[in-house]
Amino acid sequence: MKNAAEIRAVELGEYIVKNKATVRTAAKAFGISKSTVHTDVTGKLEQLDPTLSKKVRQVLDVNKAQRHIRGGMATREKYLKINKG
Repeated sequence: MKNAAEIRAVELGEYIVKNKATVRTAAKAFGISKSTVHTDVTGKLEQLDPTLSKKVRQVLDVNKAQRHIRGGMATREKYLKINKG
C-alpha cells in the first residue's frame, strides 16, 4: 500500500507532465515547498514510476533551459511598468 508521500509524488509527476509546469508552479498548486516537489519528482518518483519520472525530467530540463529567458522577460516587464507609471 502506498503512503501519502508516494501518492503525492505520482500526482506531482502527472501534474508537471500534463501542464508542463515548473517546480514553482507545482509547489503553489499543491501547497508545498519547492524542495519537497523536487525531492518527490526526482527521488521518490524514479523508484515508483520510472516512465513517468523520465517524462517529468524532460519537462524540467526544458524549463531549466528556458529559465534565463523567462527571468529576462520578467525584468523587462518590471522596468516597462516602472517607466510608464
